[in-house]
Amino acid sequence: METTAEKKPFKLNIKRTMLIGFAFFGILLLWQVYDSWCPTFLSEMFAKMANADFVSWRSQAFDLSEQARQYLQWAQEASNDAIAAAFREAAEGYAAQSNALIKQCNEVVEQQQYLVGIMMAIDNIAALILLPIFGMISDKTKSPIGKRMPYILIGTFVCAVAFPFIPVLFHINNLAGVIALMAIVVLFAMMYRNPAVALMPDITPKPLRSKANGIINIMGYIGGAFATVVGIFFVLSQYLGSATQHLAYKVPDGFDAHNNPLYKLITSDSLIIKAHSWQYNNLWAIEIPFLIGSVLMLASAIVLFIKIKENKLAEELKDELARGEEEAEVVDKVSEDKPMSKANKIMLILILIAEFFWFMADNGIGTFMGNYTVYYLGAESSSNMINTIVGGVGSVVGFALGGIIASKIGRKWTLFGGLGLTGVSYVLWVILTFTAIQPGSGVFPWWIYAIWFIKGFGMSLVHVNSFPMVVELCPNSKIGRFTGLYYAASMAAQTITPIALGSLLLHPNFSWQLLPVYALVCIAASAIVFIFVKNVKSTKTTFKKGLEALDSDE
Repeated sequence: METTAEKKPFKLNIKRTMLIGFAFFGILLLWQVYDSWCPTFLSEMFAKMANADFVSWRSQAFDLSEQARQYLQWAQEASNDAIAAAFREAAEGYAAQSNALIKQCNEVVEQQQYLVGIMMAIDNIAALILLPIFGMISDKTKSPIGKRMPYILIGTFVCAVAFPFIPVLFHINNLAGVIALMAIVVLFAMMYRNPAVALMPDITPKPLRSKANGIINIMGYIGGAFATVVGIFFVLSQYLGSATQHLAYKVPDGFDAHNNPLYKLITSDSLIIKAHSWQYNNLWAIEIPFLIGSVLMLASAIVLFIKIKENKLAEELKDELARGEEEAEVVDKVSEDKPMSKANKIMLILILIAEFFWFMADNGIGTFMGNYTVYYLGAESSSNMINTIVGGVGSVVGFALGGIIASKIGRKWTLFGGLGLTGVSYVLWVILTFTAIQPGSGVFPWWIYAIWFIKGFGMSLVHVNSFPMVVELCPNSKIGRFTGLYYAASMAAQTITPIALGSLLLHPNFSWQLLPVYALVCIAASAIVFIFVKNVKSTKTTFKKGLEALDSDE
């Protein structure tokens, strides 16, 4: 005979889940800043090492563009058309020389992308090893503040202290120091990442984990959004004084520079010369985003520590978690005492392989999108920040809906649909890249924003369901270990994909425009593998509905 507790429908504690999400808030905040700034830092430093003329070319390009600006000003003030035409012709000559030099700079940068990929990957190799280790250690940890919290607090503190020194060392051109600090940040981020993510399934019944994962991912993307918004105001390309800041460009067809409020320019009928920024070579332009990241990381960890009493919650939710084990979406029932069944092992392996390939796609373009924006499109780095926000909005929508959709059609088909939508976005990107992009135009195409929204929505359906599918296959005592396996697969991809893409960019027949082709191939491989995962949808789980489901139970 069923007890009252057994008949009670599952409901997600929204407030508690959002508080747990503060751990993920700090994680994505860190990685958004790290991935947006560090690859370009490395690109610049490797370019300076590779070619002794790189810095002088940049300086000459700046001087030439300033001369072109002066001649354009004189052309506007000229007393007759003949003099104005002569001044414009001189300006065009200086602008052409300036653009030729910046093109040489960008070619040097492109040739260094394999080194950027290697350095971004070396950090991930350490993560690949450490994530499962910290997962297993935290599973066995017992402390007055819980088994996950010690690692979250220590890792966050060390990351927050080390993080702001990365741009300082870049500013003084200390490559060894930058690489060493990046390694320290990644090492301690791995210490808290696995325990922080494992905290949600520790105190959430299995049938509710997709919805809970959606909420903590939304919290994470709010953290990423903070970093992205900061990047709109503190523009990396303006600090560098790159092509979009002070160099002359031919006006792209159909671009109305005179009436475009995004640009403060001196223009003629054939030239756009962008004004020099206060951020040029100003340390604070790159330091402030890292400082904000550190402060918010510390604040999120403090909120988590104060509001989530890990040991107390584990005891209070013991019965509900046990009932969740009975209603898990797995091929064979999971047991604390028995080894993993063959069917569940196959399911786990297929999920991890598919995950590897979708991270190959997503992290590959994520690592190099900033450089694609600055060096291929010639656009403001802030354009990529806006693009990230647009993708984040799509992700938040997907995180909100992903768990609900999964409760109707199952996690497998929800996730597979997300892969399909992501594949469609890449197909559109490939087609429009070869038909609608003008490299070096200084314009960030509007349709990339639309593509990023679709991609963000699609990948959120993937992420919101993939992690619960993995930890569904283990008992509660092994959540840290299986979280480690999940992140080991993602880190393996994040180790390989920067090297693979950076090496491909060395090939004369592979350029920035093939970035979406690479992503499309990887996402297609992921979908092909994932289609073989068995769909298991629980039919006996009951959930509270409507306003009742939002009750916090506090």
